[in-house]
Amino acid sequence: MKLIWATRGRTWGFRFLRDGGVKDLLSVYDEVFSGVGDEREVCRRVGRMVALRFPDPERRQDRAGRVIPHDFVVFEPLADKLHSVDDGRQLIWPEVADEFARVWERTEPPSTSG
Repeated sequence: MKLIWATRGRTWGFRFLRDGGVKDLLSVYDEVFSGVGDEREVCRRVGRMVALRFPDPERRQDRAGRVIPHDFVVFEPLADKLHSVDDGRQLIWPEVADEFARVWERTEPPSTSG
C-alpha cells in the first residue's frame, strides 16, 4: 500500500509516519492538501492521488485535549477506490491502526517508514 501518512501522538507533534517511497514527501503532501485548510474530514482527488483526512477512529487525544487527526496521501491504484471519508476509514485505517496503537503514546516520535 503506497501512501504518505501524517499525524500526531499524545505528546509529539505533527509527523510523517509513512513516506510512500516519495523522496520529497512534503511537497507532495502540500500539493494534495493545498486549499483544504483545517477541514476535519477530507476526501479529495488530486490527479492520481487522494487527500484523505479523518479524526482518530478511537477518539484518542493529545495532551492538549485535541482529537488526533490522520492525514493520508493515497496513491493509485488504491486511490481509485476512495470516494468518501468512510471509504478511507474502511480501507486505510485497518492497515495502519496497529502501527499507530504502538507509537502514539511514545514521548518521541517514530521515524518515517515506507
